[in-house]
Amino acid sequence: MISAEQITGLILAGGRAQRMGGIDKGLIPFHQKPLIETTIQRLKTQVGPILINANRNITKYAVYGYPVIMDETPDFSGPLAGFLMGLKNCKTPYLLTTPCDSPLFPEDLATKLASELERANLDLVYASSKEADGKVWAQPVFCLMRANLQDSLISFLDKGDLKIDRWFKELKSGTVIFDNAQAFANANTPEELQSLEASS
Repeated sequence: MISAEQITGLILAGGRAQRMGGIDKGLIPFHQKPLIETTIQRLKTQVGPILINANRNITKYAVYGYPVIMDETPDFSGPLAGFLMGLKNCKTPYLLTTPCDSPLFPEDLATKLASELERANLDLVYASSKEADGKVWAQPVFCLMRANLQDSLISFLDKGDLKIDRWFKELKSGTVIFDNAQAFANANTPEELQSLEASS
């Protein structure tokens, strides 16, 4: 059984947030606290060490006392650039990723993903959500991976590909379906953030 101490949590806060008018999403208030703070609170009971991947406002993120790591590429290359920095700085056998703008993510995310990773002997397991109508959506930025995938990801990125699902297909990967689709709701616009606040 994979314990919380064997998992490093990586919070992805390195995006441009264009639909938020370019404001750094992790620092936007959610119930009077920055989104990053809510994410840390939800994540820290599920993992051991925590890393924050950010490309702006480094000193503001550093206030929380966790290492802040920047992408090696300066052009906001998407979540895989953050994954790579997480793997390069991960000192535990497993890495769990979560974005900074989905403050309601499941409190049993790590447990369920770890159980499936062990059961099926996978390299990586990502979350999927089931809507009320039964439709299932992949939530690939919520994933648990073995920390030895760094070379695989470097080789994938070296081909110029940034599509997260295409990298997953090169691995022994699987998914866990969570019934609460709202848990993965994210705030891409001010209106979506207001909606999330109202529903939580």
